[in-house]
Amino acid sequence: MRLLTTFLPSGFLAASLLLASPAVVAEPPSWAYPVNPPDFVPRPEDGVARSVPDSAARYSVTQLRDRFLAPVWHPGDHPALPRVVAEGRRPDVYACGYCHRADGSGGPENADIAGLPAAYIVRQLADFASGARRSAVPTRAPIRLKLHMAPHLSSEEAAAAAEYFSRLRPQSRLRVVETGSVPRTQVASWILEAITGGGAEPIGQRIVELPEDFERFENRDSRARFVAYVPPGSIARGEWLVTTGGNGKTLPCADCHGAGLRGDAEVPPIVGRSPSYVFRQLYDIRHGARSGERVQPMQATVATLTIDDMLAIAAYLAAAGVR
Repeated sequence: MRLLTTFLPSGFLAASLLLASPAVVAEPPSWAYPVNPPDFVPRPEDGVARSVPDSAARYSVTQLRDRFLAPVWHPGDHPALPRVVAEGRRPDVYACGYCHRADGSGGPENADIAGLPAAYIVRQLADFASGARRSAVPTRAPIRLKLHMAPHLSSEEAAAAAEYFSRLRPQSRLRVVETGSVPRTQVASWILEAITGGGAEPIGQRIVELPEDFERFENRDSRARFVAYVPPGSIARGEWLVTTGGNGKTLPCADCHGAGLRGDAEVPPIVGRSPSYVFRQLYDIRHGARSGERVQPMQATVATLTIDDMLAIAAYLAAAGVR
């Protein structure tokens, strides 16, 4: 077990506030924006080929860390990968499937993009390239890699990736549990990891999203499953905010995201997504890290939401999206 800490490095507050609005007086919640501590050491190459359940494939640690390789553990789960998804284009266009997995399922550190509308994906890539889409915590590797890659992506590559991922069927690999206590955690590979033998602690007002098997996550297995622990009562409060607007605090999400919150055209579906990811997007929009023409309607929608409101919305949307 790596010796890690759940505390963020010194100077994190200053870095994270660079993109925030003047109204922000505290750092973004660390549980939503895990940052590897300074002493984090990735697992070394040991010459042992890694495997995952129900797969004949084998990859070395070096291959699993290669940003120009998308591991294909379960080829029957998805069509053949286009080049930009499978290997990208050196030196600046990383394989889309490296971060988002071959089937688009992603993880808590980035996004599940399977089944998103192609036009929406293309728009987001353009926003990353222009700087309209950023993050309240720009030091996190997932956002740094995206911001580096997007300006180098050709329109043909963006279209090919968008078409591929939009045709994939989203899979349910997340369960949501309301609870007052959770496993003690540490930060590893830009997500939270349960500490073996670490016992439990109160959840407080946070979402604790963990892989059920950290090794499968680390091996970039697209079938890895996750559990999101959320505070008691948060799902019901989220349902109230999402479906009614909370007595004028916000707008009912279906007004824009459509029946069943399944999205349409350039409007993304929002049910069944990682609650950590959904919270980050609400927070980023609320505090000015995301902008652009398509984001403007959301800015007014989230303007009065508190941290607890956004947490509840994210919890409900994740729980409501069993697929």
